Amino acid sequence: MLKSMTGYGIAVFDSGNTKYTVEIKSLNSKFLELGLRIPKSFSEKEFQLRNECNKQIERGKVNLSINVEQSDATVKAAGIDKALLKHYYDQLKSVSTDLNEPVGNLLQLALGLPEVVKYEEETVSEDEWKLVEKTFQQALAAFQQFRADEGNVLEQDVKMRIGIILKNLQLVEVEEPKRVPVIRERLNQFLSEAVGREAIDQNRFEQELIYYIDKLDITEEKIRLKSHCDYFIETLKSADANGKKLGFISQEIGREINTLGSKANDANIQKLVVGMKEELEKIKEQLLNVL
Repeated sequence: MLKSMTGYGIAVFDSGNTKYTVEIKSLNSKFLELGLRIPKSFSEKEFQLRNECNKQIERGKVNLSINVEQSDATVKAAGIDKALLKHYYDQLKSVSTDLNEPVGNLLQLALGLPEVVKYEEETVSEDEWKLVEKTFQQALAAFQQFRADEGNVLEQDVKMRIGIILKNLQLVEVEEPKRVPVIRERLNQFLSEAVGREAIDQNRFEQELIYYIDKLDITEEKIRLKSHCDYFIETLKSADANGKKLGFISQEIGREINTLGSKANDANIQKLVVGMKEELEKIKEQLLNVL
């Protein structure tokens, strides 16, 4: 079963006061390239998120974002250090009096001085994290389903194209027996024109013909090509992520197709080989998007 490296998943949980949105997107990549965009309060959970993505996503250029929307957007502060504020204010007022300057904005100035206003440290509670983690798992499940659906489409396509290659191979087997009489006639005509039919040693001619035809024999290439195609289909059925393995098999298929074409010495077989190459190129393009 194939899975696409392209994927998309989103999940939303709204508690009334807070809305959590988790979104996962991925594109093709040879390795896992994970980009996280999460609130500062979730920083301590980044390692856990990365581990989970490493285990389940495996490969791809992945962007994971977690967005938190508060219904009450008021910034919460831990409080004001009144003693420090009064100390700053008294000092500013004393300096203003000494310099005979107006004292209108002294409180605002004092509030902006260091350590007067102390904000709560941004952290996530375990209860809140459980809600976010559940939403993350839902988004991840949707993401994986998207990949599986896309992978199913890819699987049907490459399977169809392997079928065309095998069909062309059957047609090659039909055309192959026609080659020997054509080669015999071609060589016989060439020698007749070159040295005259009477001067041809038929026994030697037959020996050379057998040697020449043996060099053009494509039996092994046909057997190996059929074997590689069968292995490709068998690998498609595996539950593991086999994009790289299928890529290696497709290279072997290409090697046999090329050898078959170079040894064919027949126009009809060459046309069939060209058709095989076209389908194999399309397969390779599809496999670039397979996990």
